[in-house]
Amino acid sequence: MEPRVEIAEPLDLPAVLSLLNACGLPEAGLACSPGTLILVARTDGELVGCAALELYGQHAFLRSVAVAAAQRGRGLGDRLTEAALDLACRLRVVEVHLLTEGAEGFFARHGFEPVDRSQVPVAVTGSVEFTSCCCSSATSMVKHMEVHRARRRLIVPALSLHDLAPASHHDLKSCACG
Repeated sequence: MEPRVEIAEPLDLPAVLSLLNACGLPEAGLACSPGTLILVARTDGELVGCAALELYGQHAFLRSVAVAAAQRGRGLGDRLTEAALDLACRLRVVEVHLLTEGAEGFFARHGFEPVDRSQVPVAVTGSVEFTSCCCSSATSMVKHMEVHRARRRLIVPALSLHDLAPASHHDLKSCACG
């Protein structure tokens, strides 16, 4: 069965964090960064992939693109990346940034190109992943988006899993990025 890609639900968070850990990717800040949308891929109800898009006005930061080992080599990483870029386009994002250590070729196939970190907008450089998770040797990349004026803006009911959590869970001391 072909994995289905959709926006994550709050109950997906433990499985997303587990997948990131299994793939050696940072999880810090993912769950509690306001303005973060997480996409997940499922096969038979099992979470097998994810990608996250942190929104900063007209800019976004793509992070946490991960695919379960058993699903690799089937184009799921491509599908998750394209779904995140499509979402960014519908949200009228003009640039999507990312950091990578070793996946430059993968992201170049999706239109990303290397960019000096000094050219990354200040709002994006404030990302938890940008400031504390990725080492200074990680390659900074950008994709300039084609934003079509005729496209209708996608209405997103909540901007992040943090926003979806019950009010009792909004205590920043219990938040991983707190």
